[in-house]
Amino acid sequence: MAGLNKVTVEDISVKGRKVLVRVDFNVPMKDGVITNDNRIQAALPTINKLTENGAKVVLCSHLGKPKNGPEAKFSLAPAAARLAELVSTKVTFAADDTVTGDNAKSAVASMNDGEIVVLENTRFRGDEETKNGEAFSKELAELVDGEVFVMDAFGSAHRAHASTAGVTAFVKETAVGYLMQKEIQYLGNAVEVPERPFVAILGGAKVADKLNVISNLLEKCDTLIIGGGMAYTFIKAQGGSIGLSLVDDEKLDYCKEMLAKAEKLGKKILLPVDTAVAASFPDPIDAPIDVEYVDADKIPADKMGLDIGHKTSAIFAEAAKSAKTVVWNGPMGVFENPTLKKGTVAVCEALAEADATTIIGGGDSATAAIQLGFADKMSHISTGGGASLEYLEGKVLPGVAAIAEK
Repeated sequence: MAGLNKVTVEDISVKGRKVLVRVDFNVPMKDGVITNDNRIQAALPTINKLTENGAKVVLCSHLGKPKNGPEAKFSLAPAAARLAELVSTKVTFAADDTVTGDNAKSAVASMNDGEIVVLENTRFRGDEETKNGEAFSKELAELVDGEVFVMDAFGSAHRAHASTAGVTAFVKETAVGYLMQKEIQYLGNAVEVPERPFVAILGGAKVADKLNVISNLLEKCDTLIIGGGMAYTFIKAQGGSIGLSLVDDEKLDYCKEMLAKAEKLGKKILLPVDTAVAASFPDPIDAPIDVEYVDADKIPADKMGLDIGHKTSAIFAEAAKSAKTVVWNGPMGVFENPTLKKGTVAVCEALAEADATTIIGGGDSATAAIQLGFADKMSHISTGGGASLEYLEGKVLPGVAAIAEK
């Protein structure tokens, strides 16, 4: 899968042509205001490339999870307004509950070369997410006269939706944008042809979420570090006492299998040796909390582990600093809490100091790296949580597979 040889925006001629671009404008909003415009910023290189080359650019994206058709709070209007502030060309928002209705058609019909139309939330259409979304796929393609489709929404590439994969059947040319190209290059190369030593760090709450990732990465990496809530299931599988800590009892046998697999393959699995414990989970999540540090396999019966301890932080940091490639997915503890973010900060610092290609695999670890101020120290922060996980599992992503090869 590494270095997938897809047609890119560099390879296509777009002057005077209509180009449909699937972007990821699924931005966090509060009371109708965008709280973080990272995803819009990440789409700019592709959008600017196309407009500067004289394309008529039609953007589509989903936002949130509207339940019963159109919901005003999920409108892409604020994203279109923010985009208009960031580009030097005309941006028109086509307010159309059917996404491809009369407003969209007339907005596209009156475009000049180098201008942008932003369509309404693709999930306002029930058929966006279904297997029978062919009508919607066709309508999207017809808006751009069946000319060109550019996929640049890595965060949605693991979904076979009308606007991510279905539409490719009805256009003459397909390509990936710069963001997709970067994701494929970093994640693909890291897993398939990593510079060694290759260290993978997995955290987060549940083992179940990362079953296939653990197994796939064990075959690829030299050292697998496991922190976060999922570590306690591994510790219990080894016979440790984990008190009230999060545990996935149905996955104890799986953890034993993975520990045996690592031994058989000659790979190292590093688990926490000490942990920060408290009587209960902080409520609210950022509330002050009293913690003590104990051995990770000797947690008192009335306490729960909520972050890796200082000794563990040092061991994990040393392993990360010795690597040439590091992939990290999932925080080491409750990083939203000032007292319980220390383990995640320690991993961030180690990656920032490592002489290595450092890749953050989306989701909470991306949020943590950005919030803790380490984003600019990483080689690549993935924009897709679920998509980057599936990529690390070795799955083929429908939104990538649907794009033409060079």
